[in-house]
Amino acid sequence: GSLTGLVDLYLYSNSLSGTLPSSWGSLPGLAELSLQLNALTGTLPSSWGSLTRLVDLYLYSNSLSGTLPSSWGSLPGLAELSLYSNSLSGTLPSSWGSLIGLNILILQSNSLSGTLPSSLGSLTGLTELSLQWNALTGTLPSSWGSLTRLVDLYLYSNALSGTLPSSWGSLTRLVDLELHLNAITGTLPSSWGSLTRLVDLYLYSNSLSGTLPSSWG
Repeated sequence: GSLTGLVDLYLYSNSLSGTLPSSWGSLPGLAELSLQLNALTGTLPSSWGSLTRLVDLYLYSNSLSGTLPSSWGSLPGLAELSLYSNSLSGTLPSSWGSLIGLNILILQSNSLSGTLPSSLGSLTGLTELSLQWNALTGTLPSSWGSLTRLVDLYLYSNALSGTLPSSWGSLTRLVDLELHLNAITGTLPSSWGSLTRLVDLYLYSNSLSGTLPSSWG
């Protein structure tokens, strides 16, 4: 048999090593899985895309490698996914735009590359998105102007280019917007004058030009 009745599994802050078992994808009731702060290696199992009741998955601060599984886009109840401080590589799967229950996605301090998927603009429940300290390229998606519940958006220390989207002026709940240490060009959007809750706006060390918008006053 197996532990098919498990709902909550907390194994964090130990010295666990080895890989994440594919077989755990058949734990049908699993809602909370906490494996952070261990010494786990290997890849993220595609089979875990079957954990349809999963709400919170914490795998941060391990030595996990490989790519983000497209199959995880079919986790309908997932609210928080924390994978930061690992050695994950490859691109952000566009299929993750189907994680419509997601509130918090933390992927910072990995080796992720490729572009920011427009599809993530469908994650309208997101309050925190942390992608800093990776190797992401390409432009800031206009579609992310739909993420109207975002409070914290961290994209600094990547290789992002292109311009600041006017559509992001709709992100009126933003408190922290950190885009420094990239290769962003163009001008400061006057539409961002509507971001009335902003406390921290970090745009330094880019290649911005043009004038300072009077609308920001």
